[in-house]
Amino acid sequence: MSHGKTSYVCLPCRVSFKQPHDRARQRHCPRCAGPMIHAGSAFAAPRRRDVAAWRALAVLLNAGVGFHKSCCGGPGFRPRTLREVRERLTYARRSGTPVAEALVRFQVP
Repeated sequence: MSHGKTSYVCLPCRVSFKQPHDRARQRHCPRCAGPMIHAGSAFAAPRRRDVAAWRALAVLLNAGVGFHKSCCGGPGFRPRTLREVRERLTYARRSGTPVAEALVRFQVP
């Protein structure tokens, strides 16, 4: 039985590829040969020319936030703009909440 494919992202090239998931194997970008980040099976890449969206995505992936399917409807909330990312980073800094946890909050108090 084959497993489903999952997304791998190269942030410098702003590309993503769907490939079978294998924990033991490090994926490399076919464009720059750099390491790719496992983004998850529910990942939808922004357009390559949308630099702000890719910068927001870089913050999420580098903080360890993935786009994995959950039980009933996808990965949950993920910020799409730099403004939303900045609000959540400020909240994390002020409240002492872990960054990965603050980034996936739907509303920031």
